[in-house]
Amino acid sequence: MSVKTGIRLVGSVVAAVVALLVSLDRDPAHKTIGLEIGIIAGCAILAFIIAPYVTLLPYYWVREKIRRASVSDLIAGAIGLIVGLCIAALASALISPIKLWNIGQWLPILVAIGLAYLCTAAAVWKKEDFTRMFGSMFSAISERRRSSAAAREEADGEEADEREEPTKLRSRFGKKTATRSNENKILVDTSAIIDGRIADITETGFVSGTLIVPRFVLEELQHIADSPDSMRRNRGRRGLDILKRLQKDPSVSVEISDADAENTPEVDAKLVKLARQWHTPIITNDFNLNRVADLQGVKVLNINELAHAVKPILLPGEDMTIKIMQEGKELGQGVGYLDDGTMIVVEGGKSYMGSSVDVTVTRVLQTVAGRMIFAHPKNASNASASSAAPMRRTGTA
Repeated sequence: MSVKTGIRLVGSVVAAVVALLVSLDRDPAHKTIGLEIGIIAGCAILAFIIAPYVTLLPYYWVREKIRRASVSDLIAGAIGLIVGLCIAALASALISPIKLWNIGQWLPILVAIGLAYLCTAAAVWKKEDFTRMFGSMFSAISERRRSSAAAREEADGEEADEREEPTKLRSRFGKKTATRSNENKILVDTSAIIDGRIADITETGFVSGTLIVPRFVLEELQHIADSPDSMRRNRGRRGLDILKRLQKDPSVSVEISDADAENTPEVDAKLVKLARQWHTPIITNDFNLNRVADLQGVKVLNINELAHAVKPILLPGEDMTIKIMQEGKELGQGVGYLDDGTMIVVEGGKSYMGSSVDVTVTRVLQTVAGRMIFAHPKNASNASASSAAPMRRTGTA
């Protein structure tokens, strides 16, 4: 027997018993026994039909809300519920003595329900404001305690051995740094995971703090990995592999969060909304998400901008080794690429096709598509210089 069938049967029995008790109250002599049986049967049938809808559906709805809510939302809601019930208990003491229309019997229940809902909703919606308010109060209190403790330490330190002071300072500053690092969190976008460079960045130690991967980002990544398109499927599977690599990396902490932004269907909008609520940055390489987040005051860590910032700076006259990969547009030109994808156009490099050659940079152009570097083979410049030297000597002779 399924759970739904069991609930239907229990609901029917409860409804029939309640109807029977009501009928015994109203008609102890059973003068209208036929009508009573009909009412009892009707209540049982009605309960059999609607029992799952008034029990299972609310249960599933509440369970889904709890599953999607973050731990901070649950804690804030519990505190708000307790505060609302305490206020309702105080209010019921004032309402209960009222005898008019039996208000003192039913109004306290409505007041308790209303205050519980309002206080719970207010605590969840304004949890960030409450956190900042109480956090500033606690920080002020702790700051006063630290200042008084520091004054006492300074007074005691004049009599203590000077070799103990560096140890105390190191212990104090070490604890403070650990606390700050625990509070540093970064939301991760799907594009940054699929891109893969985030794993290389974290391995270098430049990312400090916890990488937060929301559940809806993970679901989007799985949806891409299950795509019928082979290219999208490969990108999704690569993203899952990168995420697994991040979880195994001991230098960074990765957390899968169940937090969600209600009434927001798009993944990018959910990320921006969560970032605004949590006051955390987003790491991505999506240009559109970057612009939208900037407009809403959310800090963005763009991997493409980071890669552009750490590109090697080449100046005219510098020497480098490049492999000629293809022909250029002009006659005799060869084209090679740096590790970051920057195109190198080598004059007279066609003859070195498929091999590495030492070149000298002649000029650097910055275009909309990126940087373009022009160079010529170093051997050719040396040969031209050596051939020009005898001519100058001949002329002077």
